Amino acid sequence: MATTATKRKSTGTSGRATNKARKDNDDAIKLTVSEILANTDAYPIPEDDTEIRKLLVTLAQYARSLEGQVASLMPQPKSAEELDDAMEKIRKAAAAGIKKQMGWKPSCKTGTAKWVYDGVCPDADVFGRLMGLSGPPTWKTKKLTVDEFEDLLGSIHGSVRYDTLYLKGNVNIRWSDSGEFKFSGTYGV
Repeated sequence: MATTATKRKSTGTSGRATNKARKDNDDAIKLTVSEILANTDAYPIPEDDTEIRKLLVTLAQYARSLEGQVASLMPQPKSAEELDDAMEKIRKAAAAGIKKQMGWKPSCKTGTAKWVYDGVCPDADVFGRLMGLSGPPTWKTKKLTVDEFEDLLGSIHGSVRYDTLYLKGNVNIRWSDSGEFKFSGTYGV
């Protein structure tokens, strides 16, 4: 024996009527704005103070709604915790990427084996924090000593059969406003 569930009646109004009314009101305001802009010198201004006040209030409400729409499209600034989390992800990825490249080559004996790490960080504030800056970087290229670089990214060394590989010389850093960055340098025993 199958039972059928009865449907409940709606106790409130649906959102459709309100959205439709708001859309109709916005369309009327857009039409008024178009009429004013099409005939700026001869647009008929109502004689009654209440009609003028109503028109001004309507235009002000429309302007406020547009401000809200624009504000919702703007990216919200990240909190310090979010910046730190994003910076930590990039730091770990860069350190791991550099370590993966540190394998044995004959040039390791002289400390001239090369490594390059390319990355993307779309938020300049996050990259600035990675580089120990208080804001986005103001430079395109920069040279750091290995000690300065390892202070920022952590200790980076690789292991080979009978020895350990370390970063050597200076580390070159390139930053592009498009969010791309490149670390490069040398390593050896």
